[in-house]
Amino acid sequence: MKYCKKCLQPDTRPGIYFNENQICGACLYEDEKASIDWAKREEDLLQTAEWAKREANRRNVAYDCIIGVSGGKDSTFQAFYVREKLGLNALLVNCVPAEITTVGKKNIDNLSSQGFDILHISPNPVTAKKLAKKGFYEYGNMQKASEYCLWASAYRTAIHMDIPLVIQGENAALTLGVSKNLQSDDDAFGVFNSNTLRGGCVDIWLMDGLSKRELYFYQSPSKEEYESANLKSIWLQYYTKEWSQVGNTDFSVARGLVGRYESCLHDIGMYRRYTSLDDDLYIANQMIKYLKFGFGSATDLACYDIREGRLTRDDAIWLINEYDGKCGDMYVKYACDYMGITEHEFWATVDKFVNTDLFYKSENSGKWTPKFKVGYDFC
Repeated sequence: MKYCKKCLQPDTRPGIYFNENQICGACLYEDEKASIDWAKREEDLLQTAEWAKREANRRNVAYDCIIGVSGGKDSTFQAFYVREKLGLNALLVNCVPAEITTVGKKNIDNLSSQGFDILHISPNPVTAKKLAKKGFYEYGNMQKASEYCLWASAYRTAIHMDIPLVIQGENAALTLGVSKNLQSDDDAFGVFNSNTLRGGCVDIWLMDGLSKRELYFYQSPSKEEYESANLKSIWLQYYTKEWSQVGNTDFSVARGLVGRYESCLHDIGMYRRYTSLDDDLYIANQMIKYLKFGFGSATDLACYDIREGRLTRDDAIWLINEYDGKCGDMYVKYACDYMGITEHEFWATVDKFVNTDLFYKSENSGKWTPKFKVGYDFC
């Protein structure tokens, strides 16, 4: 495992790009931002917004665009930006987790109270649990299938309602540097090429008693469907210089966003309280990600903070060592109860996905322990 020389991005992240100087794609983009003609991009964005208004009027539809929202920091920023800066009438599409958290419910209700129309799509919860369990046993990822629905539902709704524009948040090819799988441009439809979605085809989720018809909202539209609908989709982050993790949080908190204020930071494996607020499966899932790839939520947060000048690399190393891969027992129990398995089954399955090149099981504690030292290349 090698680390980016500027931030603490490891090369174990699927799809990550490192240049010949061992600098990750996200840090290269951060450097590039200084030379981007942001005024030109803003003008291009305004032209796209005007196209959407004209097209919605021509199609005689009520909404100019769709925004997929969870109610979190990024989607709250998107909703307000699109309404206040672009003057678009947006339909917010919320793909509701099977068991939304209290915090998540408060945040989506907050968006509603701010005067937005929201369409809630609630996939069959029985099916959702089956898919979470299948994803856990086959991929070590309880949320893999829900990601399909999260992304596809906005496009499905846009095509069904003949809405011309889909606006998504950030392009991971730029902000995470995973440009081996994604294009580093403004075309959000390319998200279906990501490592998690792998083309957006639901065939991998088919099982006894579950047909393609029952996975409609999980299946991404084909390129032909997309083009036939004359649909456009963009990454808002590509056009907005002010986009940032902390900036979006501050913006959204000022407009009513709430975080995981009652959670112990060590239990949630993060040193901030505003990530993936609507689904508690995320916490255990990030712990599994840490054991698979050697990094979790704290690394993701720290890399953003290093690039944007809020943390030194040394301070970030301390935070990663303190929080990365941590997961409170209550979140493991929740995941087990949700999938209908025992904790013994849970840990036996997790053990199968642990990267033993990076971790060893301590004889004393019986816990997986890193062989690597954060920030130092490990071979």
